[in-house]
Amino acid sequence: MIINTREEIIELTQEWKGERLEDGRPKVPDVYLDKLRTMTLEEIWLPLYVKGYHFQYEGGMKYLHSEKKLVGRAVTCTFMPIRPDLAKVVRKQGEEKGWEGFFNQWVVDNLGNGDVVVADMFDKVYNGTFAGGNLTTAIHVKTGNGGAVIWGGVRDIEQMKKIDTQVFYRGIDPTPIRECVLTDLNGACRIGSAVCLPGDIVMGTESGLLFIPSHLVKDVINSAEKTHAKDIFGFEMLEKGIYTTAAIDNSVWNLEMMERLIDFVENDDRCKKYRGLDWSLELGAAKGAPECLEEVLKTCLI
Repeated sequence: MIINTREEIIELTQEWKGERLEDGRPKVPDVYLDKLRTMTLEEIWLPLYVKGYHFQYEGGMKYLHSEKKLVGRAVTCTFMPIRPDLAKVVRKQGEEKGWEGFFNQWVVDNLGNGDVVVADMFDKVYNGTFAGGNLTTAIHVKTGNGGAVIWGGVRDIEQMKKIDTQVFYRGIDPTPIRECVLTDLNGACRIGSAVCLPGDIVMGTESGLLFIPSHLVKDVINSAEKTHAKDIFGFEMLEKGIYTTAAIDNSVWNLEMMERLIDFVENDDRCKKYRGLDWSLELGAAKGAPECLEEVLKTCLI
């Protein structure tokens, strides 16, 4: 079991080379979280899929607030059906750490600013209500603009809707949480068909949920921003009749188009926030470099 053990969390997330939080989770900079709040889930999903991360999305959940995007650092937890001897071991570990209350309260007590609870309740709704009005309030106070993803149930939904915190969940039931035991806190976690590690960036929208590996956040944002810049340029070129739709939709642009794009980005005010992006891969593909062509062409093999 991983019960918030810093050394094991670091080993589990060893691809991350940057700053870490006190508990060992990757600390993806806030500037990247802010950028993700301006992007769509689909824009981020594509570069993840291309890199081989095919199980980061889950779409089969309800959400508390419509049109409220959820972005934050994952605090993962996994529950199983109750077994007395297992529960005894887990409770002893919690007591040694000074934790009080039921297992879901342990998780919430360990949250910090910008965190998102990611709870695998093994799809338990009856007697599986991880959060209600009180715990959602606590999540809001501790995380600020964070929230929760619960592969299980919630209760007190009318109270929850009055709290400005986004919660994704599977179902609603008036019963309290019982007959389950925490087996992992900040270990690997499964939400439906998706895999989440502690410190992953959770992105929740009306399109569903995406768990972005911490070490890939910068890369996928860069890819999405390049797509934005190319779209602005492409619309302009089409309106002026400079290029055809076939040329714009081509996965690999020729060198003249790439050079015109880069000049456009550097000089058009609409692209101001996209200046400084690294276009070396696309330029290499335009020049016919095999390794660059292979990488660029992957994006059209979805």
